[in-house]
Amino acid sequence: MYNLPYYKEHNELVIKEFIERYPFAFLTGCDSQNIPVATQIPVFIEEQDGKKILRGHIMKNTDHHKAFLHNENVLVVFTGHHSYVSATWYSNPHQASTWNYMSVHVKGIVRFLDDDALIDVMRKVTLHFENYNPESSTIFDNLTPEYTQRLLHAIVAFEIEIKEMDTVFKLSQDRDAKSYENIIERLSEQGESGKVIAAEMQKRTKNVFPDKK
Repeated sequence: MYNLPYYKEHNELVIKEFIERYPFAFLTGCDSQNIPVATQIPVFIEEQDGKKILRGHIMKNTDHHKAFLHNENVLVVFTGHHSYVSATWYSNPHQASTWNYMSVHVKGIVRFLDDDALIDVMRKVTLHFENYNPESSTIFDNLTPEYTQRLLHAIVAFEIEIKEMDTVFKLSQDRDAKSYENIIERLSEQGESGKVIAAEMQKRTKNVFPDKK
C-alpha cells in the first residue's frame, strides 16, 4: 500500500461507490504453509448489525478455498482505472514520470456459509449483473433445478467481516496547479482509462487547490 496521507480517500460514501463500481476484486491470503494464494471474483459490500461485510462465492476444493479454510485472514483488493503520467507534462519536466490510479484494500476475516446463504448470494450476483431483469434466462431463479443442483455442489458462499480498510487514490495531488491542469488536459486526450482518471482529477480540483479561483 502506497501510504502517503495526501493520496488517501476518507469519504466512506466515495469508497463504497468505488467498491460497487469495481466489484471484480483480488481475494488473497496464505495457506497453512504460508504460501500465498489468490483468486479474482465479484464481491458485494453490505452492512449487517453495524458491521461492514463483503459477500461472494468461490469454487470448492481449489487451492484458495483450502487455504482460507486453514487461514481466515484475507486481503481483498479493488482496483479501478489507471494511467501513465509523463513528467513532460509537469511545469518542471526534469523529474521521474509516474502512474495515477485508484485502489481500495480491505483486510478481514473470511467465513464460509451454508447452502441457504449460497442461494441468496447467487440470486444477488445474477440479478445485479443482469441489470435486475427478471426475464433474463441466466438469473438464478430462471435456471433449471437440475442445473442449479450441479452448480451449488461445486461452489461455496462466503462473507468477510471487514476489520481494516485502506485506500490509495493517487491523482497527482502533490503537484502544482499548472502541472495538475496539464495532466488533466493530456489524460483527457487518452483512451478510456486516461479520460476516467482526468475526470476524477477534475472533480477534485477544488479540494486539492482550495485557494485557487
